[in-house]
Amino acid sequence: MLADEINRAPSKVQSALLEAMQEHQVTIGDETFFLEDPFLVLATQNPIEQEGTYPLPEAQVDRFMLKVVVGYPSKTEERKVVDAVLDDIRREVQPVLEPQQLVAMKQTVAAIYMDDKVKDYIVDLVCATRDPDHYKIAVKDFIQLGASPRATIALTLAAKAYAFLKGRGYVTPQDVKSIGMDVLRHRVAITYE
Repeated sequence: MLADEINRAPSKVQSALLEAMQEHQVTIGDETFFLEDPFLVLATQNPIEQEGTYPLPEAQVDRFMLKVVVGYPSKTEERKVVDAVLDDIRREVQPVLEPQQLVAMKQTVAAIYMDDKVKDYIVDLVCATRDPDHYKIAVKDFIQLGASPRATIALTLAAKAYAFLKGRGYVTPQDVKSIGMDVLRHRVAITYE
């Protein structure tokens, strides 16, 4: 009986995570807890060792807006890590923003202008992952699964956020290109070839 519960535990956890990500709430039994805004889900992935972890289903992976690849630290940064561990430094975390400031930033990002041509460019990019032949791109045999419509939404929002971080009130095609890999890399499944 316990073994059955353990085997079902990953799906229960994944189901709870899916509800939190999609609906910004968590239900335990008959009680629902609403997650306050701003709300964020972060996850890490070790690309080498998978033992003891469970792969997320495509529908859940698709709900993550970005997949940012973080490489190794520089030699200088790694030395600072070593020094911090050896010195047993305990640093108190200090907030840099209040939650309402983050909500205001989110509203500012939403108001950033995006021309219809840039919107069409985003839609074309995502659709090209699903039907590359239509765009005369010879990669059909290399794409197992194209990006979903959720990718179009994520790329649109990410491009606006990127423009905001660059200090602009409008989105350029270069903003889309700059953030595109972080939005699409976990949504487009490639074939073995």
